[in-house]
Amino acid sequence: MKHSIRLKVTLALVLSLTLAIFLCWLLNRGFLEDYYQYSKIKMLDAAYQEVYSLFVEYDASKVISDELQEKLEEIGMKNNVSLYLYRGYKMLFRTGTIREAERVTVALGAYLLDPVLLLGEQTTRLKSKNGYDIYKIYDGGKENSYIDLIGLLQDRAYVIFLRSNFESIQESAQIANKFLMYIGIIVVIAGALVMFLISQSFSKPILELAIIAKRMSNLDFDAVYPVKTQDEIGELGSSINILSKKLETTISELKKANNELESDIQNKIQIDEMRKEFLSNVTHELKTPIALIQGYAEGLQENINDDPESREFYCEVIVDEAMKMNKMVKKLLSLNQIEFGTNQVNMERFDLTALISSVISSTDILIKQKDIKIVFQTQDPIYVWADEYMTEEVVTNYISNAINHIDEQKIIEIRIIHKQDIVRVCVFNTGEKIPQQDLEKIWIKFYKVDKARTREYGGSGIGLSIVKAIMDAHNRECGVINHENGVEFWFELDAGVNS
Repeated sequence: MKHSIRLKVTLALVLSLTLAIFLCWLLNRGFLEDYYQYSKIKMLDAAYQEVYSLFVEYDASKVISDELQEKLEEIGMKNNVSLYLYRGYKMLFRTGTIREAERVTVALGAYLLDPVLLLGEQTTRLKSKNGYDIYKIYDGGKENSYIDLIGLLQDRAYVIFLRSNFESIQESAQIANKFLMYIGIIVVIAGALVMFLISQSFSKPILELAIIAKRMSNLDFDAVYPVKTQDEIGELGSSINILSKKLETTISELKKANNELESDIQNKIQIDEMRKEFLSNVTHELKTPIALIQGYAEGLQENINDDPESREFYCEVIVDEAMKMNKMVKKLLSLNQIEFGTNQVNMERFDLTALISSVISSTDILIKQKDIKIVFQTQDPIYVWADEYMTEEVVTNYISNAINHIDEQKIIEIRIIHKQDIVRVCVFNTGEKIPQQDLEKIWIKFYKVDKARTREYGGSGIGLSIVKAIMDAHNRECGVINHENGVEFWFELDAGVNS
């Protein structure tokens, strides 16, 4: 690949190695000789300081002891210098050969008198310090260069001469640079090959990550990068895996939200349909009583019947129909408040047994009129958490519904069943069962199983809708069960701690 990272890294390494080798060659060519000279001067300086310390330690004012000579030999060998010791012009100690000692003695005289004049222009003073001087000299006879140190010891009683070979390093530097060039070419080629092979170890995972990223872009989140290392590639692989999971979760949530949005749209459509149906039902339910009220009112107005009994009958019909309309409107308002949350649930702890007994007492007249037998044997207080007013509405609707639909033995049985944290209230009445296809529809507003019978007792088909709305507001369940001899309605509430 033209823009491959592998190729770029290999080229970068080759350039880096080439530059490094070129810099080494340049530094060798320009500074190696000066550094070599600096090292020699430093070595001579160190040797002089050691000799000076020895003369302070061994009082050599009268005699050079064997022990001192051994120490001087060690200093010469350690620093790779020839060491000569004079008293006046008399040589007392040497480490070089006799021939070299003679040449050194001649050079010493020249140094002490006038080194530039006697030794020529090729003599250069490199360093001058209190106690010694360092010179660089070229010996034409031996065609060699030296660096010499001439110093004084023991209050100028002794002269020390240190000589170190300063071989011409120019030729050595040329040879070293040529060797460095050959080695550099080999290193660059070998490094390029090695780097080209090694780079595969991190370019291959990057390609794998690129493939996984491409699959992710196509919403395929099954691919997972196998993390085997803890380096940057491993961290990137872990991040890609985490990103894949999060993207999958996010897209799943988005799809879920989209489905919910579609569901909300459908619900809105359904609500609009229900609203239309509601208006149609309300219109239908109010049409008959309004027509009756209008007809009997016009009859009174036109004095169709003059006798008091007829007028009384007309008035009773009008009042009765008006009361039914008023009752239905109140129920509709109550249902609307519960469904839209304007009628907030007031959670409180109360005695459910006492509430049911109170509702039974309030309906006692209707119970006696129909000769109904009420069975409610619970006497002990049973406490629940709920809205007491709404719960009373549910119990009233269930008992009223049971009274209006009772038949055969005319028995209404009310039971309270305690199940762990839930209390279930069951209201059973003997009579005809609800058709199976109508069991789920009885909770719908204005739905009537037996319209003729509902009209007979003035039902509007709203009571069970109110029950359903109240239980939904409590986040609790309600339902209906068909039995062989009748129907049972039930609802559940949160249990309170009984005292």
